[in-house]
Amino acid sequence: MLKTAFYHSPIGCFKMEGNAHSITSVQLLQGQEAPPEDYQDAAEHLVEAVRQLSEYFHRQRKTFDLPLDFSEGTLFNQSVWRKLLKIPYGHTTTYSAIASQIGNPDAVRAVGLANRNNPIAIIVPCHRVIGKSGGLQGYFYGLEVKRKLLQLENPMSFGEQGSLF
Repeated sequence: MLKTAFYHSPIGCFKMEGNAHSITSVQLLQGQEAPPEDYQDAAEHLVEAVRQLSEYFHRQRKTFDLPLDFSEGTLFNQSVWRKLLKIPYGHTTTYSAIASQIGNPDAVRAVGLANRNNPIAIIVPCHRVIGKSGGLQGYFYGLEVKRKLLQLENPMSFGEQGSLF
């Protein structure tokens, strides 16, 4: 049975779901009324996810240490999501670089689709993947949200210094 928790961030409300042992989903609610921030009945790892996301958005955390469950994704998607976890905070990589890293350099579009299907937003940092030209390309929640996340992590490269949102 899935447990649920909600976290209200500077970019919107995240709904987090988890099974008995792991986080299975972190999704930004869009166009929906945000429920109250509630995690009293949530599993311990969901409460920890709320804490770690809060630290991330307050620039107090650069890496996440949470149990993740990718089992609903294809093997290809899982391989991409695992590579995303290796992109350091404040850095970016390209879709083509990830395709090469997983041993399939022609799978650039498939890597983009795997990013789009990433069920664990922010924690699995698909927002850190940009186009080969250095431009922001594609993000499930829109390029403005992607820009804000990159700006949070590296304001010198992706926004005005000192600006958070």
